[in-house]
Amino acid sequence: MKLYSYFRSSAAYRVRIAMALKGLEADLETVDLLAHGPLEDFREQVSPQGLVPALASDDDGLLVQSLAIIEYLEERYPEPALLPADRGARAYVRAIAQLIACDIHPLANLRVLRYLKRELKQDQATIDAWYRHWVVDGLTRLEAFVVANARHGAFIAGTDPTMADCLLVPQLFNARRLECDLSGAVRRSSPSMPDATRSSRSSERIPRPSPTRADRMAGACRESRLRREPYGSSGLRRSHSFLQRQNARRLPDARRLG
Repeated sequence: MKLYSYFRSSAAYRVRIAMALKGLEADLETVDLLAHGPLEDFREQVSPQGLVPALASDDDGLLVQSLAIIEYLEERYPEPALLPADRGARAYVRAIAQLIACDIHPLANLRVLRYLKRELKQDQATIDAWYRHWVVDGLTRLEAFVVANARHGAFIAGTDPTMADCLLVPQLFNARRLECDLSGAVRRSSPSMPDATRSSRSSERIPRPSPTRADRMAGACRESRLRREPYGSSGLRRSHSFLQRQNARRLPDARRLG
């Protein structure tokens, strides 16, 4: 299998985390979303959507959309599970995932921000304010939902990582990278409650690329149009090694996707 990815795509990041949690590996190919030529080639030759992630499966063709890909991996490689056995718990995990993928991400993704800049002629300060408003608003609602359900523990949905964590980690990474005021969101949503979304420590237990490394790679990608995934494969290895140490009872040996 081949995973088409981009180092600053939170949607692609979700899939890489899911693969790491399951101990899976795949060939990684970067699609430079900032370069017109490579993006058009990807759209014409691989995926008409022109979006990442896309997973080329030897058996099942091209798979697109991060949640669909994660669900596919869950069905094909059920252990370790990213969805709980209990149907109510599964619905809860999917709700968190969709709160992020459907309510937060669409208002703050690259295509929307480009439209604000190019077609609507908004300055960068206004665009940044737009991004921060909707991310903080969404995470505030997510925090309230998590606190009300009181299912969080070591991870956002309990004692083990789930699909919800695969989506939470990239969203928090981008929120911090773009200096969103997450503490204010928490105070507004639950002033007397702990920060359940972040106190779950999902983003610490599932390692993420450091902001400074990501920013350095962003510049390198723009300057040299790197065709290799800047931190995808090493990020998978780091996550896999960490999770083997922390959850040895749950992780199998790394399996090559095919």
